Amino acid sequence: MRMFAKVLSVLLHPLFMPLYTVWLALEVDPHLAYFLRADGRWLMLAMLALMTVAFPITSALLLQRSGLVGSLEMHTRQERIAPYAMTLIYYGMAMYLMSRTPLHPAVLALFIGAWSALALTTLITLRWKISAHMVGIGGAIGGLFAISTIHAIPMFPLLAASIVLAGLLGTARLLTSDHTQGQVLAGAVLGALCTYFPVVLGWTIRCPSEPGLLPVPRITQGIA
Repeated sequence: MRMFAKVLSVLLHPLFMPLYTVWLALEVDPHLAYFLRADGRWLMLAMLALMTVAFPITSALLLQRSGLVGSLEMHTRQERIAPYAMTLIYYGMAMYLMSRTPLHPAVLALFIGAWSALALTTLITLRWKISAHMVGIGGAIGGLFAISTIHAIPMFPLLAASIVLAGLLGTARLLTSDHTQGQVLAGAVLGALCTYFPVVLGWTIRCPSEPGLLPVPRITQGIA
């Protein structure tokens, strides 16, 4: 049981969640990448994997080698602050590059939510050890539910499966870490709220080449 919990914690690591979420969003809602060719989509996902997975892992390994981090699991709250702060920078770089890609503004709003969730997680970690795993999967559920909301796309099977996975992951974190039930639940709620509201409310980032903000359409037919 503990082995399954450890494997699940690795497969659903918070570093993978932005990549999983964007990929799933593009698969279930073709409108999000309507102006992006298939090869361009895979190039964008590769860039996202580099910025949100490869760079943070490399930084964590360097911190471990320097002695600032005891292990990649980062059991103590203090060990997590520096890797989180560095990952925030990488997320910001990825967000800028995505703003230069012809994606639907909802994708950018989704990533703003992911960045906000990580920023709040970093601040909370200064005083309390919230579950980053649950922040990640909560963010994925909130983001997909938001996409379903603004474009009226039925995602019940996917969302139901995601909620079941979140329950399994929460149980796994209780078995393999020193998180409490409150820390697990708080992480899930924080992640879901941080990704749901930016998409639904139409938040997005200012593209340097454009004079104003690109609004996230809240219609159910096509792309504005």
